[in-house]
Amino acid sequence: MTSYQAPAPGQKKLGLVIDLDTCVGCHACAVNCKEWNASGHSAPMTDLQPYSRDASGVWFNRVHSFEAGDGAAGRTVHFPKSCLHCEKPACVEVCPTGASFKRQEDGIVLVNPDTCIGCKLCSWACPYGAREFDEDAGVMKKCTLCIDKIYNQNLAAEDRVPACVSTCPANARHFGDLGDPGSDVSKLVAARGGVALMPELDYAPVNRYLPPRPAKTSGCSGTAKEALEPAFDAKALHPALRWLDRILSR
Repeated sequence: MTSYQAPAPGQKKLGLVIDLDTCVGCHACAVNCKEWNASGHSAPMTDLQPYSRDASGVWFNRVHSFEAGDGAAGRTVHFPKSCLHCEKPACVEVCPTGASFKRQEDGIVLVNPDTCIGCKLCSWACPYGAREFDEDAGVMKKCTLCIDKIYNQNLAAEDRVPACVSTCPANARHFGDLGDPGSDVSKLVAARGGVALMPELDYAPVNRYLPPRPAKTSGCSGTAKEALEPAFDAKALHPALRWLDRILSR
């Protein structure tokens, strides 16, 4: 099995911050991710029988939608999911060949296709269902945070962000160094009470989710106002997210 070095204090931790309040579930992030990576670091991204009922393929980003809350307090929450680039990644620990590894310089978790044997141990170990098996190549693949884009010096600085971030029409996705308390993404997490997904598992995911804000209550008072102000905090969301992820994990 593979070991990894724990991140040092102040070490760079590149990751995503996803705003569940503004995500509209349009799947633009998934589509642009697919387009960029189809010829990028982990290319190709296989699609088998794409127009049949048995379609299957590799997607680094997936968006799931579910209903949360009851009555006037209810709402549809769109939940984008990809690799969370954990500080203590279970996928790396169980890999028998060392194909799954975590980069020390920025914390990105990657897969070396030359040493991956497609045993799928990493997909079984990942509690977030973030691993994808390429049936054509016989290897595991996953989100790379578009390392061939974010470090591309031929691009303008503002374009050196993951494909999912650059295409989001609702500005629901943010990218940066979550290991730096002074970074824009860290400040956003602090201001909005951003949460890690299933932190009780102790894998320390780097990505953060910003919980939906309470519903607007202009012109309401009394019972009506209380009905439109659900306790939509992180703790209320976690059971729903955990249930969804458990069902969808491979």
